[in-house]
Amino acid sequence: MDPRLNAVNDDAVIPVRYRLTRPALAALRPAGLPDATRDKLEPLLGRPFPDRVAFLAGAATLLSPAELDPFRDFLAGRAADRSSPAAPPGGDNLDFAAPGGEGAEAAAAFNPNYSAPWNQVFKIVFFPDRIYHAQYLNATRSPRYRYNVLEVRGRADFLVLKAEVYLDGKFLCNALRLEYRAGRLGEQVRERGRLLGDEVLAWVELRHKGRQDGDPRLMRYVKMFYDAYVNAYQVEVWGTLEAPPTGSHSFKVLDQMGLHKPITFVPEFRPALRDLSSLVEVRLAFRETDLDRPLNYRIDNPGWDNDYTRSHQEPRHAAPNSPGNTVEDKNYFVDFQRGWVIDANAVPPVLYQNAMMEPASPDFRPVPVPDPGEGRAMDGGRNVMGMRWVIQRELGGTIVYFHQVELPPGAVEGTHQHVGSEELYYFTEGEGVAYVGDGDDPTMEGKYDLVEPAPEVYGLGPKPCRKVPVYPGITIFTKSGGIHGVRNPATNTKPLKFVAFGYHSS
Repeated sequence: MDPRLNAVNDDAVIPVRYRLTRPALAALRPAGLPDATRDKLEPLLGRPFPDRVAFLAGAATLLSPAELDPFRDFLAGRAADRSSPAAPPGGDNLDFAAPGGEGAEAAAAFNPNYSAPWNQVFKIVFFPDRIYHAQYLNATRSPRYRYNVLEVRGRADFLVLKAEVYLDGKFLCNALRLEYRAGRLGEQVRERGRLLGDEVLAWVELRHKGRQDGDPRLMRYVKMFYDAYVNAYQVEVWGTLEAPPTGSHSFKVLDQMGLHKPITFVPEFRPALRDLSSLVEVRLAFRETDLDRPLNYRIDNPGWDNDYTRSHQEPRHAAPNSPGNTVEDKNYFVDFQRGWVIDANAVPPVLYQNAMMEPASPDFRPVPVPDPGEGRAMDGGRNVMGMRWVIQRELGGTIVYFHQVELPPGAVEGTHQHVGSEELYYFTEGEGVAYVGDGDDPTMEGKYDLVEPAPEVYGLGPKPCRKVPVYPGITIFTKSGGIHGVRNPATNTKPLKFVAFGYHSS
């Protein structure tokens, strides 16, 4: 290994760390390097290196001198290309993706599957890797530190990142980074006649495979600090703040480290951070600090953002409209599971009678619901419909739920208006009628008749709507301010089913 790697200081400029990827390996073929050379480099796949010198040192253990020289020339040529005025930024690691910099995007650009025009729309699939690996993180003010971002989860207003931290090219510890843009909390505080300061508090609950759910040792307040570089409040919880026995931390980063600092350490979190793959859930809430800076007067009614009145549905009770089926969350929920395979038909439905419907509606059924002992049954005569809540809290971004809705013959989902939210219906089985607000889709005029009399809109009274036939394949997309409802006529003999995505639009 080159001795310079052991003599790194704060003034050294360390190129972005190399990580050999399969697309980069494939790029060696058109460069004229033999397949035998590429095959010998396979053991380096995925291994990080602090710079090109270290990468070549690793390659030298696998290649003969005759094979190494053309490979070194190939890398030198790539570096020369990167230094040309027309070259994109990102250092000399064009083909060898770096977890800490822009090389990941550059490497992918050499993959024809990624750059093909017909695949451009699918670049959103790779969005997190392109952004978060190159983003400003706290210790990067010194080039001695590098981050390897392993996983990213986000909701509308915040991000949670799992990462490895490297110091002088050597692994130091694991870390959990939180970022919060405080849109909701800022509104809460404004309503109390204040403005948010430079600090907020995050209530953090971790769930680790090695500890039981709700372990109080994995629950703590952590202070977050506003950072103009990312336009967000942020904090990094590291697995240790101790420097290696034979090294020291950079003075450029030391002032960020400590209790109630942007880089902090929570002793109780150490077991969860030691093995990030076993950290499966994070639950979060955010609030104002206890003191209003710089005047230092105490805040007795701090604003909270704990997902507001967010709740989720569980089929705990068979009776329609049972309060026990609504579970209050009180925290944001971040799940690090990477995939789910669910049979929606096997999910027990939660039953609702007169869903989103006022007693003044002619479809309202005052008939008492059956005793829970009669079983979980949908009944159009009683206007009892079912919803199978397939995925809820696990969804990221602004999505609130994905569920399957079933209306038996005679059942009606009350016509209602969305405010600050959007919903998409996709009909999969049966036939029926949807009511869509008149004017919501301009193409409906002259194509679909108005509903007579105008249907009662939940909480708003009668509003003009168009009557739209629905059947498998019909999609209804309702934006904020839009109106919709669904009816399965009593003359039908089969249930009407559709799936629904609901999400916040701001």
